[in-house]
Amino acid sequence: MRRWVPIIIALLLLVLPACASHAGLAQNMPQSSVPTRERIAQLFLTPPPTPEPIQLPDDDAPHDVLTEWWYTTGHLQATDGRQFGFEFVIFQSERFGYPVVYAAHFAITDHQAQRFSWAERVDSHPRPPSTLPVVLSVADWSLQITDNQLALSAGMDNYALQLALRSIKPPVLESPGGFFTWAPATGSYYYSRTRLAVQGTLRVGTADLAVQGQAWMDHQWGNFIVGNQGGWNWFAIQLDDGRDVMLWQTHDTEGSVVLASGTLVDPEGHPQYLSADAFRIQSTDSWQSPHSGALYPSGWKIAIPAARLQLTVTPILQDQELQTVRSTGVMYWEGEVEIAGFADNGPVNGKGYVELTGYARPTIQPSPSLPVPHS
Repeated sequence: MRRWVPIIIALLLLVLPACASHAGLAQNMPQSSVPTRERIAQLFLTPPPTPEPIQLPDDDAPHDVLTEWWYTTGHLQATDGRQFGFEFVIFQSERFGYPVVYAAHFAITDHQAQRFSWAERVDSHPRPPSTLPVVLSVADWSLQITDNQLALSAGMDNYALQLALRSIKPPVLESPGGFFTWAPATGSYYYSRTRLAVQGTLRVGTADLAVQGQAWMDHQWGNFIVGNQGGWNWFAIQLDDGRDVMLWQTHDTEGSVVLASGTLVDPEGHPQYLSADAFRIQSTDSWQSPHSGALYPSGWKIAIPAARLQLTVTPILQDQELQTVRSTGVMYWEGEVEIAGFADNGPVNGKGYVELTGYARPTIQPSPSLPVPHS
């Protein structure tokens, strides 16, 4: 495990100058604020303190940590029957006294047009106060959180969203205690709102469509940095029998799974934590991106034997790759999927999102450097 530590330290030494140089962010910065190699090594070589319990709604707010993100994905239907998927994420990055940097990604999967569109934003401003409501902004995009209600606003060419989201299940800690280990010697705080009711407006071209649907929201934070030493496969599945499933696999640069875990949430919101041997994920096909050249798995069979679940996961579109090299330096696949299968020998269907990172190797260096995950 400790072989990951020098990799993380080396990455941090590389990305800090990029953060500092972005748009003159380091101008007039006191020399005492610049981290030394010894300070960086101390941070990653010293065992982390025992994680504090997650306290909601207080922990909806930003934290004084290296990396944090608020991730929302969902499924919308317009009154005329058209269907869409959406992704909206805000990243916060703090680096030892450098100005706080924010990035955001927004994507729409348009079923009828068979089109995937995405955009990105970068900004830098002081961290918002840790009070409710939480208001996060990146340029002209925003996310507001008030306990179990969210509001988001984002726009790009051809598409713009104004949505109100309300959690219809209690938030779920994605591991006992809420501290999630997702790579060797690396972890983060992680909770989800696995089912939110959504309503609002989606602008398509010049037309404003009234939409409603359901969504999933993840919040992760901690003193970690995501590098180029592998990645992960993340699944967020909402079944029509009321159950929700989160599955995570961390993989190395060769694609071999290093760690895996998951959470099965019953219709009332009670979680059951899944170890790596409690589920199986098998990819059924692959897709090569014409944008990055990366070869991604595309389509999966999932089995959770103890829950008697057998699921087939199929992308709505194969091309749902974001090439966000300007904001985060990462190219990744974040796509809407449909679910079909069997539960207790009866049919079950559902909707979901899948995130695939670590398959593409960007040649453009980001400025500033920020991670992507997920979840």
